[in-house]
Amino acid sequence: MSEQKLAAEVRTEFGKGYARRARMANLIPAVIYGHGADPIHVTLPAKATTLAVRTANALLSLDINGEGHLALVKDVQRDPIKQIIEHIDLLTVRQGEKVTVDVPVHVSGETAPGTVHNLELTVVSLEAEATHLPESVEVSIEGRAAGEHIHASDLVLPKGSVLLTDAEALVINISEATVTEEEGATEGGEAVSGEASEAAEKAAAE
Repeated sequence: MSEQKLAAEVRTEFGKGYARRARMANLIPAVIYGHGADPIHVTLPAKATTLAVRTANALLSLDINGEGHLALVKDVQRDPIKQIIEHIDLLTVRQGEKVTVDVPVHVSGETAPGTVHNLELTVVSLEAEATHLPESVEVSIEGRAAGEHIHASDLVLPKGSVLLTDAEALVINISEATVTEEEGATEGGEAVSGEASEAAEKAAAE
């Protein structure tokens, strides 16, 4: 994952009033912490930051008063209704440093005919290099038959990543497709068709 470059400004004001004013000025309040250093409170450009954090575990390259900081997005707080970003927590990282991240599981392919898959685990925890974080873990279900299971230990991890999730954790379960709904739809269709035929016959008789 490549880092996103953003200009950040140090802030000395806090509180809801300041946060409101910052958002009106198209800025997002954020805090950078980690490595035992004092937290750095900054503001980030709203538009560029919103685009940058659309990717899970986004890595930001921040320019703070001419000094470079690498930071990993750890938490994004959003307005529950408007969904605009209200605040961001950032973890400072260094080149080559290993960090723990939760990575989404992406499924590709189709199971065997007459089967369905259930994604039991949507994310897995990995240890990876901060500057080479995977965006997702891909798992293929192509041709998988009913009764098959894919566990965390079966996942093919991105190079340099180490699995932290329990190896026995169930990720995907393949089962036979149920036909109850299809039968119900057919029966319902027949019933409606029958009623329509009866109505047509009565109309013809009149």
